[in-house]
Amino acid sequence: MAARHTTPAAILQLGTAFWGSKTLLSAIELGVFTELAKGPLDLAALAARVNLHERGARDFLDALVALGMLKRTGGRYANTPETGLFLDRHKPSYVGGILEMANARLYRFWGSLTEGLRTGKPQNEAKSGEDFFGALYADPRRLEGFLKAMTGLSIGSAKVIAKKFTWKRYKTFTDVGCAQGGVAVEIASAHKHLTGFGMDLPVVQPVFERYIEANRLGARVRFHAGNFFKDPLPKTDVLIMGHILHDWNLEEKMMLLHKAHEALPTGGALIIHEALIDDARKTNAFGLLMSLNMLIETPGGFDFTGADCRAWMKTAGFRSSKVERLTGPDSMVIGIK
Repeated sequence: MAARHTTPAAILQLGTAFWGSKTLLSAIELGVFTELAKGPLDLAALAARVNLHERGARDFLDALVALGMLKRTGGRYANTPETGLFLDRHKPSYVGGILEMANARLYRFWGSLTEGLRTGKPQNEAKSGEDFFGALYADPRRLEGFLKAMTGLSIGSAKVIAKKFTWKRYKTFTDVGCAQGGVAVEIASAHKHLTGFGMDLPVVQPVFERYIEANRLGARVRFHAGNFFKDPLPKTDVLIMGHILHDWNLEEKMMLLHKAHEALPTGGALIIHEALIDDARKTNAFGLLMSLNMLIETPGGFDFTGADCRAWMKTAGFRSSKVERLTGPDSMVIGIK
C-alpha cells in the first residue's frame, strides 16, 4: 500500500481563510450582489457601479468567481442562484444583515481572540468602556438594521421549526427575544390556527409591528413588551428562545429555563434553537466558533451541546426533552413540561 502523502494544504487553507471571508464581506458592503441583481455587467460597468479602483477590480471580481460567489460568462459577471436570492438587499430573503455586522464589527474584534483566550474577557466595544447594545437600542435606524440581521440568522431554522414541530397540538406561542419577528411570521404563516406573540424590549415594538403588518399577520401575531430577565414570561402553550440562551452564563441560563417552566401549562413546550455543539464536540465547527464569538461579545455567554441543554431542562423541571436537527449548523431542543 502506498504511503499516505501528507501536505500542509489544509492547514494553509484554514490559516488564510480570512482572505476569502473578507472578500465576500467587502462585496456585500460595496453592494456587488445588489447591483448584479439588476442584470449581468462587464468589468468596467460593474467597477463603476460599485466604485472600484481599476488596480484591484479584476482580481477582486474574479476572486469572487473562484470562490463560487459570482459567475462570469463572456466577460460579464452575474450572481449565482444563491447570491442572487440571499445577498440582494432588495429581496425579503436577504441574509446579508448578519454579514454586514460581521464586517463592520466582528471582523476587527476577532483580531483580539488571543487576548480573549488569555483573559476570558470580551473583546468588543466593552474594552474601551462603550456599551454597544445600549447605544444600538438608543438609535432606531441602527437597531432596525440589527434586528433585520437577526432575522437573517434565524429564518432558515424558523422555516424548519414551522414544519417539524407538532403545532397541531397547541394554540398559542411566544417567541422570547423576538427581534424583527421572523420566527413568529414563519410559524404563524404555516399554521392558521395559531395565535402568536413576540416578546422583546419596548423599543423593538415599531420594528416588529411593521414586519408583522408587511406579512399581513397583525390579526394573529402581536407584540408583548417586556424584559425577560425582569418580567414574567407570557403564559402561552409554547415558548421559543432562539439564539438567546447562549448569550448568558450558566446561572442566567438556568434562571431563564426556570422562568419558562413556570410560565408554561402542563404539557406545554419550550423550544430552544441554536447552533448546538455536537455532543462529542468534534464536528459542528460553527457551533464551537459561535461559542468563541460569545467570548468576544459577552461577559459570560457560551454555546452548548444538546445533552447540556437537556440536562438543564431536567433540572428546571421539564419532564421530557429531545434534540432535533434543523438546517445548517442549527438544531433545536424541545422540552415538555
